Amino acid sequence: MAGVKVKLNPNFERDLMKLAQGAINDTATKYQRMFDSLSREYAGQPVSVIKPVLRGHWRRLGGSISDPELTEYATRISDGTRIVMKT
Repeated sequence: MAGVKVKLNPNFERDLMKLAQGAINDTATKYQRMFDSLSREYAGQPVSVIKPVLRGHWRRLGGSISDPELTEYATRISDGTRIVMKT
């Protein structure tokens, strides 16, 4: 059985990186909107109130988060510190 030869576009890797970066930017934008919204609504609230809400939003975006990370973000939201997503 003869092997199949595939010739890739010479710009394949560059094009793939552009697609990946686009997906990363889209995801970061979604999380930024979530953080901004929660910060407006929950600044000054106890961390214990924010954590379950934040976990639910995080899951809806398709992610998972550890309890220490959740506590850190909830604390920042409670304190009124803006969380900024960077890519």
